[in-house]
Amino acid sequence: MSADDPSRDHLRRAVDLLHGGGVVAHATEGVWGLACDPFDADAVGRVLQIKGRDADKGLIVAAGQAEAFATELESLDNDVASRIRESWPGAVTWVVPNVRFPQWITGGGDTVAIRVPGHAQARALADAFGGAIVSTSANRSGNEPAATPQAVADALGEAVDFILPGKIGSSAGPSRIIDALNGRTLR
Repeated sequence: MSADDPSRDHLRRAVDLLHGGGVVAHATEGVWGLACDPFDADAVGRVLQIKGRDADKGLIVAAGQAEAFATELESLDNDVASRIRESWPGAVTWVVPNVRFPQWITGGGDTVAIRVPGHAQARALADAFGGAIVSTSANRSGNEPAATPQAVADALGEAVDFILPGKIGSSAGPSRIIDALNGRTLR
């Protein structure tokens, strides 16, 4: 298999770690990311600690298919939900009303940031996990996101349980973030 398509063994190892509360680094469209189970408070706490990130900022959750966010999309106007679906897969994150994610994902707010990446490996990881995963850049807060697996290892060391072999896509930097309710671009 190519570097863009991890072996089944690598993917299985990553998924097993995620189910066990682990933190996995993986390639995305434009940067390396950190993934964990969004419903595991301890795993999310580890991601926040690794990044040195404030819990009140919230985290992005990513899925392999738009259907994984059916509950969130059903809470929106049909035109807005259609616009979101049409943007995926892609490097676009949407902030929508939260209907099911825990406060440690939302930063205590009433919205959640969701996306379906335009990167096959990131989607495959979420699909193999069986639902949404945390998707945040692999870096310490305030530092540039990692662009290579070696940069992840250098910056985060053994704090990450596994670096899933792969390569980032051709997008420049992290995903764009749009508020679904007012259409404003937040990043």
